[in-house]
Amino acid sequence: MKISRRDAEAQREKLSDCRYCSVVSQANGEDPIGTAGTVDEWLLVEVPRPWKAELWQEKPEFQPLLQVVERLASNPMRYFKGRLLAIAPDKAYTHSESVRVFYYQRPAQLFAQYTKQEYLLPLTQVALLAEALLFQPQNLPNFQTYRQPTDHIREILVCTHANYDLACGRFGYPFYQLLRQKYATESDSLRVWQTNHFGGHQFAPTLIDFPTGQLWGHLRADVLDCLIYRQGDVSQLRRFYRGWTGLGKFEQIAEREIWMQLGWDWLNYPKAGRVLAQDEGGVARSLLKGIFKRVPSPKLKFLVARWDEQATWAKVRIDYTNSNNSHRGAYEGTVKLTGTVTSKSKSGDDVPLITVNHYSIDDLLKIRNS
Repeated sequence: MKISRRDAEAQREKLSDCRYCSVVSQANGEDPIGTAGTVDEWLLVEVPRPWKAELWQEKPEFQPLLQVVERLASNPMRYFKGRLLAIAPDKAYTHSESVRVFYYQRPAQLFAQYTKQEYLLPLTQVALLAEALLFQPQNLPNFQTYRQPTDHIREILVCTHANYDLACGRFGYPFYQLLRQKYATESDSLRVWQTNHFGGHQFAPTLIDFPTGQLWGHLRADVLDCLIYRQGDVSQLRRFYRGWTGLGKFEQIAEREIWMQLGWDWLNYPKAGRVLAQDEGGVARSLLKGIFKRVPSPKLKFLVARWDEQATWAKVRIDYTNSNNSHRGAYEGTVKLTGTVTSKSKSGDDVPLITVNHYSIDDLLKIRNS
């Protein structure tokens, strides 16, 4: 059977696309839920391009900032729940003589949105501001003149860090352009930024939506009206939702189901989650986890966190209040391993495939309402 030139070209293009991790992930049906990470504080800083793979190490002018942030390593709980991200200057937003800095912070145990602080200040002041934000809040009045009144502005960050992974350039940058030109050009309440790697390049195009702190992946243009305007049936966003960064992996899986049931109002509900019980991975691993949790080592605590994320089941609880705090409620359910899919952790022709766990939530019940 003779293959037409058009079919041959399409076949070559399809094979070529397989070098992108996000193409393999999407083709094999990898569900992005539970991959958002858990974050209590975000520090976003304007950093001029180009961005190499090791962005911060290649920018000597930002080494004082990096040294401040690395002090978080002395507190493992803050270290693993803090993120430093670069955003690319934008000619419509950026001031040539100043650097823009955002700081988003978890405001309480139960919350719906991160609190926002934005500053526009000289580069020489950036590390000092970071020190005040992260360690010495009593010194923040010294930076008040640089504070920007932008609490009303929604900020969307799209990963376009091609030097970290090709998929973020191939799929992230065109998606950023679409969002920037269609949704942010004439809006005074929405800005769209390019950002560096924040994990999950196999879900490119992937983005963070602030101030909610929701992550999205495998996005398509035809769902953007729903995502940006928050109108329509939320179920059409289900397959693109990586999770809410106010929760852990297994709570994120449960939270998606609650959101699908309750609709858009759920985004305004202050909430928190916790794991009530889970598979400990056998006697030996359970003993090691108990020991490692008592050792003041960030690496060991990171290892324990990774072990916990490999559990085959976890019983979780999501507590919430409604938007005006007139009543409280909670949901409980069990997240269970239901199977695996084949994916790719990084783009490239010779990158091996990996096996990824898939989970579902069983017996999600509303257990309290007052």
